[in-house]
Amino acid sequence: MQKIDQQFINNHWVASQSQRRLAVMDPFRETVIAEVTAGDPADVGAAVTAARQAQPAWEALGGNARGDYLDAFAEALSARRETLTRLSSTNNGKALMEAGIDLDDAIACYRYYAGQARALEARQGRLVEHAMDGVEARCYEDPAGVVGLIAPWNFPLVTSAWKLAPALAAGCTAVFKSSEVTPLPELALADIALEIGLPAGVLNLLNGDGDGIGAPLSQHPGIDKLSFTGSNVVGEKIMQAAARGVRGVSLELGGKSPILVLDDADVEQAADWVMAGIFFNSGQICSATSRLIVHEAISEPLYAALGERIDALTLGDPLDEGTDMGPMTSERQRDAVLSYLAQAEREGLEAVRDARHRTLPDQGFFVAPALYRDVPTDSRLWREEIFGPVLCARSVASEKEAIALANDSAFGLAATVISGDAERAKRVGRALRAGSIWFNTEQLVLPETGWGGFGISGIGRELGPWGLAGYLEVKHIVGPA
Repeated sequence: MQKIDQQFINNHWVASQSQRRLAVMDPFRETVIAEVTAGDPADVGAAVTAARQAQPAWEALGGNARGDYLDAFAEALSARRETLTRLSSTNNGKALMEAGIDLDDAIACYRYYAGQARALEARQGRLVEHAMDGVEARCYEDPAGVVGLIAPWNFPLVTSAWKLAPALAAGCTAVFKSSEVTPLPELALADIALEIGLPAGVLNLLNGDGDGIGAPLSQHPGIDKLSFTGSNVVGEKIMQAAARGVRGVSLELGGKSPILVLDDADVEQAADWVMAGIFFNSGQICSATSRLIVHEAISEPLYAALGERIDALTLGDPLDEGTDMGPMTSERQRDAVLSYLAQAEREGLEAVRDARHRTLPDQGFFVAPALYRDVPTDSRLWREEIFGPVLCARSVASEKEAIALANDSAFGLAATVISGDAERAKRVGRALRAGSIWFNTEQLVLPETGWGGFGISGIGRELGPWGLAGYLEVKHIVGPA
């Protein structure tokens, strides 16, 4: 069993100041595979000091050189693809195929922001068009400074790339907290930093939980900007901490996303896309389209098609290439999802499929994939993010009703529209309040397009030029021409 009592600070592995240890689990075998330090505020202080000392030189290096380092990150991840894919499956519980997609997404993200770093340098000092004669105005974009980055457990290496790549491209230095649930894949980032010769202090990686690292990092006055992905409860605490000192904050806090199947949709194709939107990563995805809104004219055949596909899902060892769906990432998450299924039973919800239709593997933190139909809009299962393989459905009589029902949510992260008419699907998508909307496809997340949501789904955007902008401050220098 691996024991990790150190933190990666200033390009050195140094002993953590914490005496507490956290168990890291294999959620399929239900065994402890590692222990990591819980972290300590003193660890945070040392990391912030290192990042502050490194930041001026990292900024002065320029975007072209920073882009070279980001390309090197991509190459190093690519060289480790097989090892990291298996490690992610083991630590997270996701199927090998899904872990492979994750690695490819992370690699693409580093490569994209390598290009963004070079483009940033090329546009520094650009002239600003204006209407006043005899005046020159030039625009510069400077790094926010030292950033605190806090990643979730459901997509290790992916969400870290979404934060680290744009932050480093912008010229920021980082104190990065990996999830205490899935810390093992992220350790590769420290090894890569040393391998590619990243300057000391640019990336500091801390293991630990919320008490040991998360809260002290959020509250540290030496942090100029905070970026967090996770629950609304924790996100609100981070926002409160950022208010002290008026520091920047970006939050991605999840969703309760709708998938609209219109009356002209092909039922079999729609069923495939509905399945991909809710059962990928065992439903542990912030953009999971967990509210199915289907036109009543095709609801019955769609429910039948979904039931057949749910029955065909293979649940098992995530390291087995034949596995479609692995376990929940932790026992805690498994129990949280089961509490919603118990609530469904208390409410008397009608199950097209649930645990009564499935025999689960003998080991692992599994939850049976579930589909409930005609779920009342005031049900907790309809309104709250479950973060598991649970799909709630309602039928509607019109496109107008479908749009209204889709928008009737405090969340607004994502949505999908399925229609036999692409132009109709895009028109309906334009009427939805969400940050990412797909039509007639599975959930495609591109480095070039923004990620974030409306309402309580968060503040700010990751990915695309908007992700880079989140780590930049705009400066104008104006004077005589």
